Amino acid sequence: MRIISGKFKGRKLSQIKGTTIRPTADRVREAIFNILAQKSDNQILVLDLFAGSGALGIEALSRGACQAVFIDHQKAAIELIQHNLKLCDLQARVIHCSLPRGLDLLTQTGFNLVFMDPPYQQDYLQPTLQALACTDILADKACLVIESGRNEIVAPLKNFQVMDMRKYGKTKISFLSYLK
Repeated sequence: MRIISGKFKGRKLSQIKGTTIRPTADRVREAIFNILAQKSDNQILVLDLFAGSGALGIEALSRGACQAVFIDHQKAAIELIQHNLKLCDLQARVIHCSLPRGLDLLTQTGFNLVFMDPPYQQDYLQPTLQALACTDILADKACLVIESGRNEIVAPLKNFQVMDMRKYGKTKISFLSYLK
């Protein structure tokens, strides 16, 4: 697993072998960022939910995002994210807690790019979207990038609009826009 573009292009990130953390494949991550090309600037505040290795948030930082917050409930994931941030000499807030409950710990607002990559088929999508809708942490027109199983349904709630959806093998990527 490597950083695809930006300041840390080509930098290898660590990963954990096994099935507890499923990192987004390089080709899928590259496709996501090609679609998000207009969002790669220094005004981007990133929230990486179910962060795993942190690869999505770190890729955004490499491409110029100004800040990122990573949330995951697995201790191994938190240690991996911290290690990968250190490999790139980056600083970011890393929160060890479960989702969607962990959203209550955020005091920062104005996130305009959110990555959400929950374990497939485990009923995290809708509760996390609901929790996001009930907070005041998202900026108007925030972009949510949701990775799910190919056949999982991403049903947007009030204030969320599906902008695009792509399938890559067993993975579906949904792009939602949040309107206050």
